[in-house]
Amino acid sequence: MSLLSLLPIFLIGLLGGVHCVGMCGGIVGAFAVAAPRRSIPIQPDGAPSHASTIVDTAPRVLAFNVGRIGSYMVAGMLAGVLGSVPAMINLASVQTVTYWLANLMLVALGLTLMNIWHGLSRLEAVGQVLWRQLQPLIRKLLPVQRTSQAIALGGLWGWVPCGMVYSVLMTALLSGSATRGALVMLAFGLGTLPLLFTLGLAGASIQPLLQRSSVRRIAGLVVLSFGVAGLVRVGMGVSNAWLDTLCITPALH
Repeated sequence: MSLLSLLPIFLIGLLGGVHCVGMCGGIVGAFAVAAPRRSIPIQPDGAPSHASTIVDTAPRVLAFNVGRIGSYMVAGMLAGVLGSVPAMINLASVQTVTYWLANLMLVALGLTLMNIWHGLSRLEAVGQVLWRQLQPLIRKLLPVQRTSQAIALGGLWGWVPCGMVYSVLMTALLSGSATRGALVMLAFGLGTLPLLFTLGLAGASIQPLLQRSSVRRIAGLVVLSFGVAGLVRVGMGVSNAWLDTLCITPALH
């Protein structure tokens, strides 16, 4: 698996970050509030220094996200192992159905970002069962006093039901190994990092910008294009260098 093949997956995470802002913004804010702050320098007017606030908050926000991306990689490893079983590798019909499903989920993600269709929310509702089991563990980790707690809390955050994560996990499933599955989810997680890290520092001030319909439409249209390109490739049996680069799923053999 080359870096070039991971680039579309990174872009899915980056563009899909507008979905993360809407869904995880409250979680980011709750974690920030739950974590005690050190005393920070005060400006002459009595207000905390903005730069000092960022310096105080950034390591904790980064630790949350390290844990979150780590949990994505664990999920990717499990999906990769599942995709490596003989029945998955050897049965062309199983592979073909999985390729169709992976790209259809990407189309669904694009439509969700564009606020046209929200079918992925049903998958998120199914995931709520697991999330309810994890919530008691979250309460035990609050308030966050140490970096290890922040990483563990971020690790639990990574299991928040999310249709966007599920859509990329289908690509991890098709990767065929635990290592490649983890790399797929690492690339995706790094793509989501810029917006969620910024959200953790800036708080709710950037949410209105990222939730604008124009921003969501542009992001959704690009993600939708990735899914359509994958459907064209698997549906028409077309495979060439530029199309393979655009698709997040590997070539179907």
